[in-house]
Amino acid sequence: MSLNRLQKTALAVAGAISFGIGATILGAPHVFYASYGIAIGSDPSLLSEVRALGAGLAGFGAVMLAGIFWSPLRQTAQVAALTVFLAFPAGRLVSLVADGAPFTGILSALGLELAIAALCLVAFRQRATAPARMAVS
Repeated sequence: MSLNRLQKTALAVAGAISFGIGATILGAPHVFYASYGIAIGSDPSLLSEVRALGAGLAGFGAVMLAGIFWSPLRQTAQVAALTVFLAFPAGRLVSLVADGAPFTGILSALGLELAIAALCLVAFRQRATAPARMAVS
């Protein structure tokens, strides 16, 4: 399976943002969350959870980026991009309804996530609508 230019761009954008944000959360969680007006404190259990989520996001980003260059990982990379950039805004929208409006920086993140989700949906729409191929033995 080869990727067209739009698909490569979608994976590059989604992968770079996922990897960058995840790596920042993993390496400097206080700095990252302070940029959203959130003080996460020094509780080792909370920091463990936050860093673990950051590592997971960075890992998904690495898969997305690797899928650009390594064909066996392309379908997985597309699924990862769609999962991350549909799940994050879904969670933020649930929170918006359940908890009220967050800090404006988080609303900006929601907008960026929705834009990347739209890019991925457009880029990967051929995959989603293509008929399944029968395996030939």
